[in-house]
Amino acid sequence: MDSVTRVLRVGLPSGSLQEPTFTLFSKAGFNISGASRSYKPAVDDPEMVIRLLRAQEISRYVEHGFLDCGLTGKDWIENNGSDVARLAEMTFSKASNKPTRWVIAVPEDSPIKSVHDLQGKVIATEAVEMTRRYLAEHGVTATIEFSWGATEVKVPDLVDAIVDVTETGSSLRANKLRILETIMESSPQIIANKQALEDPWKKQKIETMVMLLQGAHAARDKVGLKMNLPGDKLEELLRALPALRNPTVAHLAHSDWVAVETIIDESVVREIIPQLKLLGAEGIIEYPLNKVVY
Repeated sequence: MDSVTRVLRVGLPSGSLQEPTFTLFSKAGFNISGASRSYKPAVDDPEMVIRLLRAQEISRYVEHGFLDCGLTGKDWIENNGSDVARLAEMTFSKASNKPTRWVIAVPEDSPIKSVHDLQGKVIATEAVEMTRRYLAEHGVTATIEFSWGATEVKVPDLVDAIVDVTETGSSLRANKLRILETIMESSPQIIANKQALEDPWKKQKIETMVMLLQGAHAARDKVGLKMNLPGDKLEELLRALPALRNPTVAHLAHSDWVAVETIIDESVVREIIPQLKLLGAEGIIEYPLNKVVY
């Protein structure tokens, strides 16, 4: 079969992860459109088919072969017990670039002080299997109820504790809840169906997609920086600025000057540029990056 007629079926999460996921794919070179109107959005790669699904479901569809690969949280892979190939981890979420946390939370004035105090209690959560396994590891037996949403408001009237996901903890604090323990930290992972990876065409297509996504992810908080510098100041620059230890250096037409180019964290640019000026740098240019492929 001609490769142009073949397609890779990719599952992406709807909901809170949809926007940052689409942004990542766009920087990787895959532009997705029409997602606001359909769970089958278009993508500008004729060899890819995108399906938008709840993050909770994606690992099961990948495992069963409905999807060749997908992006979903580590938490839902673990909760579903899905037998899939894990290819890469991407630390990003709706609110931050840090992993999300699944935590046990109780009311601020609850007498419950540790996981062992949950013996015989009632817990509400969407991650039922994950919670059950965690309690079993600690020798605790409790009633675990599936929560369809608004889990924070169910304590203390309906349940004794909840297991919920948090990025900043602000929602839990707003509902006067106290974090007892962290069950798991979770970040989005790229996963693939194991049989799909046995197909040479799909394997190469998936590996290429992963490489581009990793490059886009690596570039998220970095910028390119280039400048011209008197040649006799180069060693001083390298000693003074560890962030520029491995720059690209090229001689200019004027033999006394060099061009320096490097990649640095965007957060330190405002501190570095004044130092560069003091060292005699000129023509300093900062530019955004789409991908950094190592």
